[in-house]
Amino acid sequence: MVADTQPYAATSAKATGEVVLRTRDLVKRYGTRPAVNGLNLAVQRGEIFGFLGPNGAGKTTTIRMALGLITPTAGSVEILGQDVVTHRAQVLPRVGALIEQPALHLYLSGRDNLRAVGAILGGVSEARLDAVLSQVGLKGRDHDRVRTYSLGMKQRLGVGVALLNDPDVLILDEPANGLDPAGIVEMRDLLRQLAAQGKTIFISSHVLGEVQQICTRVAIINLGRLVTESTVAGLTRGHGEFVVRVENPAAALTAIQHQPWGASARLEADGTLHTTAPQSQGRYIAHALAEAGLYPDQLNYQEESLEEVFLRLTSNGTGEVR
Repeated sequence: MVADTQPYAATSAKATGEVVLRTRDLVKRYGTRPAVNGLNLAVQRGEIFGFLGPNGAGKTTTIRMALGLITPTAGSVEILGQDVVTHRAQVLPRVGALIEQPALHLYLSGRDNLRAVGAILGGVSEARLDAVLSQVGLKGRDHDRVRTYSLGMKQRLGVGVALLNDPDVLILDEPANGLDPAGIVEMRDLLRQLAAQGKTIFISSHVLGEVQQICTRVAIINLGRLVTESTVAGLTRGHGEFVVRVENPAAALTAIQHQPWGASARLEADGTLHTTAPQSQGRYIAHALAEAGLYPDQLNYQEESLEEVFLRLTSNGTGEVR
């Protein structure tokens, strides 16, 4: 995969503060079993919003309620300020969706697949087909049969289907499902382009490294309940510690522990020094070491990966995801 570790929010976040997808105390029960239990979410216009959870956490059920495919037991889903159940005809034409692998006609060309879906929507102009094919990067392959497409191309064509009606909101369930690294990069670039064009994108995904790179904010649910909703940066910020590599770690530990803020410093088995610093500023560590005649080879703020955060928040204390 291309080395690109900066989250989308750090470079080109377009969120405006306007909430375009909201769940209010959303509940769905099957008999006595709650699949979704009191879920409250707020997704802002222009965001790429990650919706995460273990298998069986309630993600797909939530998405199906957002698309009007099943009715909530209690609570509501609002899209663009309107209740999906009571204003279905007004809301859903402004929403595009891709649920796992798209249902495509392999014997038809990419263009004819879009044309067939467009006919169901009441007809789509050739100009609109051209625009969508360009958006998803398939303009040069639009007359080839879909059976000749790579999995990444099929997924992009599925996004093209979701874009036919030029929706304000895209709801994508596992858009990177089954993709190889090149396909994941293609999908990442496509979603960033769509967000830059003003689309709001709601993604459910198990590819947590990819979510960390492209999402503005994420919500994590478990057993039908919201565990946390935060910016990616806020979740992965870690515990305020720095990791220091230095030629003489024992001497470095002594130098740091002599600082009024360094009492909790420690050495790990790999020889790295771990310590906090005033106001989370690494320059205090560098200054203290330099005064002791020690110069760090590396001084990095310790962050957790989104995967580590996810496992910590959704495990039962043994590391096993519930």
